[in-house]
Amino acid sequence: MKNFKGRTAVITGAASGFGLEASRIAARLGMNIVMADVQQDALDVAAAEISALGAPVLAFRLDVSKGAEVEALGAATLARFGAPNFVFNNAGVGAGGLIWETTLKDWEWVIGVNLMGVAHGIRVFTPLMLAAAAQDPAWEGHIVNTASMAGLLNAPTMGVYNASKSAVVAMSETLYQDLRLVTDQIGASVLCPFFVPTGITKSARNRPDEFTNDVKPTKSQLIGQAMSDKAVSSGKVSAVQVAQFVFDAVAENRFYIYSHPKSLASVQVRLEDIMTARNPTDPFAHKPELGETLRAQLRAAD
Repeated sequence: MKNFKGRTAVITGAASGFGLEASRIAARLGMNIVMADVQQDALDVAAAEISALGAPVLAFRLDVSKGAEVEALGAATLARFGAPNFVFNNAGVGAGGLIWETTLKDWEWVIGVNLMGVAHGIRVFTPLMLAAAAQDPAWEGHIVNTASMAGLLNAPTMGVYNASKSAVVAMSETLYQDLRLVTDQIGASVLCPFFVPTGITKSARNRPDEFTNDVKPTKSQLIGQAMSDKAVSSGKVSAVQVAQFVFDAVAENRFYIYSHPKSLASVQVRLEDIMTARNPTDPFAHKPELGETLRAQLRAAD
């Protein structure tokens, strides 16, 4: 999809991070923009900014884990702008710690947003896009799902996040292949960013009460949070750059979108582990001091 002007974008997680930067690019490209986010106050501010750039905006408060709400978003989009040409299933949250210490509420919250949010976006918007394509041979569309390098690598103390993002990679690859069976007018991509300064480490600010833990964080969860905070805040690639990578990939009909291509060396090591049936390689082999510090922290008596 090379032409964006006058076309419609649906962006979840649009009030911050990649979603907000993608909204800014879409506005500059002359698109209609449906901005969806769970945080109403931040959404109001973001939508006002994008409207001030001259873009027609539909702001929609949305919890992507709720299927009925995503269906309502689809209906509102169709009523205002028609079928969207670009769908960015981008909303995401994070949680960490040793995997057996992940609570049921942690699993339900992270899987609900990261996995089911993408699933709802696919099932609601793909049929609308296919219907539009069937009516107009010149119609074009593209779906981008935000996964993570955690969908290709399985770092320790990130179990629930790894599981959710691995599933998004699998769903996206399947979406790509399924679309190719039925149409040449709609493409698909998966975004796999590494550590980029966004609000992902502060996602608990929007955690619903029903998924709030009634126990204190464990030592591993506190350590994991601190590690994530440091890694994300020190990232050298910006959300602005990643959003541009997304639009470049859509224009080039390119499936895999990476923010840090050099990190693929670690993916290759993992694939070699799988192909040769060897035990998983130490993720800290290139930084042994970091692994030693983490082990010491986790094994120390409270």
